[in-house]
Amino acid sequence: MPSLLAASLAGCTVAFDLDGTLVDTAGDLHRSLNHVLAAEGLPAATLADVRAFVGQGARALIVRACGVHGIHHDDGKLDALTEAYTHAYTQDIVAHSTIWPGVEAALAKLAAAGAILCVCTNKRTFLSNQLLAALNFAHPFAAVVGADSVKNRKPHPDHFIAAVRAAKGDPARALMVGDSAADVGSARGAGAPVALVSFGYTDTAPELLGADAVFNHYDELPDLAVRLLGVQPMPRT
Repeated sequence: MPSLLAASLAGCTVAFDLDGTLVDTAGDLHRSLNHVLAAEGLPAATLADVRAFVGQGARALIVRACGVHGIHHDDGKLDALTEAYTHAYTQDIVAHSTIWPGVEAALAKLAAAGAILCVCTNKRTFLSNQLLAALNFAHPFAAVVGADSVKNRKPHPDHFIAAVRAAKGDPARALMVGDSAADVGSARGAGAPVALVSFGYTDTAPELLGADAVFNHYDELPDLAVRLLGVQPMPRT
């Protein structure tokens, strides 16, 4: 099938989730979570646990990991555990984290076609920026909007809308790319199309989450974005 990238994406915005979507961060999330669990005298979580529990931020990750052992902390204790987790995480934020294969090339193609790119993540904004900077991967994005930068985070549509607007894009001409139910919910609530990676972090199969498309490799994304955004190919001259 010929590429659709002859179409212009000028005026369109593509918003990306971060953990599990753009970057494979599970190893460092796993490392940081187990630091907290060990300090609490709890058994270590598995990497598979982390991949299933991620999606609603560090605090929710800790809640789910402790809940496996029937432990439910009050807000004050959760605040302390979240700060301990964050401290451990920031000490070596990319020790085990890498950009997924094909991401950089796909984003370069989207940008070359005129798309605005941004990050819409339930990670804290300063952690997101630290991660992207450590990977030398901050330059593609016009805005990075974490959960702490909005009143209502994903799956609320306000988060997606805020990220697109922060990038000076139009939510009516925007696409969400993610890996979880939170990404689908945020985009759907905003009336936007959504595509999921097949290899991200979710406790439910991506095919069952109600996205417009699920893709297996970032090579597929540029043409998929053109189709989902309803962009017409540019006429031949």
